[in-house]
Amino acid sequence: MSRVWLLSLSIAVAAGSSIAGEGIERLYALPEAGSYDLPVIDHVGHYVLLDTEGKPSDLPGVQPGECAVVSFVYATCPDAQGCPLLLATMRRLDHALSADPELAKRVHLVSVSFDPQHDTPEQLRMLRGHMNPTGDWRFLSAASDAELKPVLEDYGQDTQRLVARESGEATPLIRHVAKVYLVDGRGGIRNIYSSGFLDHEILLRDIETVLLADATPAASRDGR
Repeated sequence: MSRVWLLSLSIAVAAGSSIAGEGIERLYALPEAGSYDLPVIDHVGHYVLLDTEGKPSDLPGVQPGECAVVSFVYATCPDAQGCPLLLATMRRLDHALSADPELAKRVHLVSVSFDPQHDTPEQLRMLRGHMNPTGDWRFLSAASDAELKPVLEDYGQDTQRLVARESGEATPLIRHVAKVYLVDGRGGIRNIYSSGFLDHEILLRDIETVLLADATPAASRDGR
């Protein structure tokens, strides 16, 4: 069973879960875009990773007036509420953005593997094919763990490869906290989402809010 097929199966399970599922009645109303603030909570730098063709690709790869939704995943993840849930949510966001082409032009989805040893560009190309994105959704990796380390540290994405209890040898499994980052066009992190808030509609509303705020002069926002 291939790594990509296994993850795709888990994604299908996650997509049908109540956390990421559609058709579930939300117990609260989402606020209108622009009616609340999402201030910068941190900053991330500029990095060059590898895309699904093994070519250099910028992370986060956005300009002022744009934003990126960045997730960190790996293809051996067996937990349907972990990486598969992240990807299922990203896929729903990708399809939701396709309904608004003007908005979609300003939003870039990026999924970065934190297992470059196994998640090669070819593997990620297969995964991207399974996701069948309708917009700009890039799948990136690095040439080595050493090259990826500063990226993970900058984003605060902790990972720990598990070892077999008896042999002490490394396993394909990696312990991590599922996180998705909303990054503006200047590298400012505007929100971080974990399992309990992985809702593509929340992400979409936050994206609209950030883009509206960044397009409005500070004086206008302050009422002056």
